[in-house]
Amino acid sequence: MKRAMSERHASDQEQGAWNQLAMFHARVSAMVGRSLQDRFGLSLTEYSALEALAEAPGADGLRMQVLADTVGLNQSSVSRLVARLEREDLVERNLNQRDRRGVFTTITQAGREMLGEAMPVYSQTLAAAFDRLGADPELRELVERIGR
Repeated sequence: MKRAMSERHASDQEQGAWNQLAMFHARVSAMVGRSLQDRFGLSLTEYSALEALAEAPGADGLRMQVLADTVGLNQSSVSRLVARLEREDLVERNLNQRDRRGVFTTITQAGREMLGEAMPVYSQTLAAAFDRLGADPELRELVERIGR
């Protein structure tokens, strides 16, 4: 059963804040994604997946649905993402030995090495994006609130 949506409408201030946040996210994602693609052939989503897998507790990695939720993709999109990373030997899929129904994805040594090389570029580009967008009069206040 679906819950009824609230009758309340977003205020002009809420709409403006959302539009600023969406613009900020799009610009930062484009800058960081372009840098990762140019240097390592990785999309921002692929980088995020490698990072999530590297931080996964235990040796099993992450269940595919958890990885999908973590990187903001649906099940079929994360399957394609993992297949691409698997072709590059950056991740591998395995059946969990305790729960044979669950497919888990783990980062490989090559994936850890790629992530280790990409992390400084990600961090530097992210900092540059914050600096650049912090100078934009439309986004300055937002950048100051979330990034400093």
